[in-house]
Amino acid sequence: MRTVVVLEGDQTGQELLDEALRVLRSVPSLDLVFLPFDLSLENRRATKNQVVLDAAAALNQHGLGIKAATITPEQKGDVGSPNAILREAIGGQIILRTGRRIPSVRPFGGVHAPIAVVRMAVDDAYNAKEWREGEGLDEMSYRTEKLSRRTCRIVAEYSFRYASRVGAKVFGGPKFTVSPTYEGMFKEELDAAAKRYPSVIYDPQLIDATYALLLDASGESLVIPTLNRDGDVMSDLVLKMFGSIAGAESQILALDNDFKVKVVVTEAPHGTAPSLQGKNVANPMAMILAGAALLSHVEEVAVQRVSRAIYEATLEAVHQGIKTADLGGHATTSEFTDEVIRRLTTKLEVWEALR
Repeated sequence: MRTVVVLEGDQTGQELLDEALRVLRSVPSLDLVFLPFDLSLENRRATKNQVVLDAAAALNQHGLGIKAATITPEQKGDVGSPNAILREAIGGQIILRTGRRIPSVRPFGGVHAPIAVVRMAVDDAYNAKEWREGEGLDEMSYRTEKLSRRTCRIVAEYSFRYASRVGAKVFGGPKFTVSPTYEGMFKEELDAAAKRYPSVIYDPQLIDATYALLLDASGESLVIPTLNRDGDVMSDLVLKMFGSIAGAESQILALDNDFKVKVVVTEAPHGTAPSLQGKNVANPMAMILAGAALLSHVEEVAVQRVSRAIYEATLEAVHQGIKTADLGGHATTSEFTDEVIRRLTTKLEVWEALR
């Protein structure tokens, strides 16, 4: 029996999490126990974020979590972002998002091979110290950012290990020519990792060139290591290039000193979509794939097979024309999930018969 920490959220985000859990619960052999934490904005305010800290403690204990999209209030002094609190509390260093071809959906610019963005989840522009000085047109704004070599090394090492595992090229990099001291530290670690993994093709590019050259990418699988701010922007672009930001999952990873994943939280990369709440029209694909991604971190053959089966069932459903409106179809949220479960159940029974 294995415990999965379930981080409940807001609006359509929670509705899509429920769909993903339906898929996981349809496979009794997984023998999963779901431990829920209510991370809705209302409950975060009521507990003054204690529920987020409690959820993080459970994640550190059990190692596996799946999260719904949540609201981050804009008002200063409010509860802030639960994602930021969770990442700090579990020691999350990497956000992994992989754009991949959605069958029967035309990708932008002819891109076909998967593109994985390995984003630095801490440091850089986020949580930087900011202030202003002066008045009128002479007012100046300042920001102090930081990078640690430890974080740079973790992102570089993971990028090359992941590229080696999936047969991809490590591509891109920071703008080290403009920032040789700050961003140059990340470039140093990428270059060092390239020497440790000589079998992995390494094609370093400045971040602006990386954006431009993505439009010519087609046949090669890419792994793009990025700084925090760069990766935030890059991952949204990459996912949209394949048809929809709701077409792929997002993973927050915390690694140990041996660069092995010790805590993983999977989620959809999109927000809470309040305009779609209660309408049963939102695309659950990313959340369903988040469940598949979570299982991929369990080092058991049977669980890995279920992970693969969920990926296949989801993509096959789209290929056969079962699509929500954002992909040009007419299926409702629940209809799409029902089809994934039907295909998943069939696939697992057939595989079992052919063992």
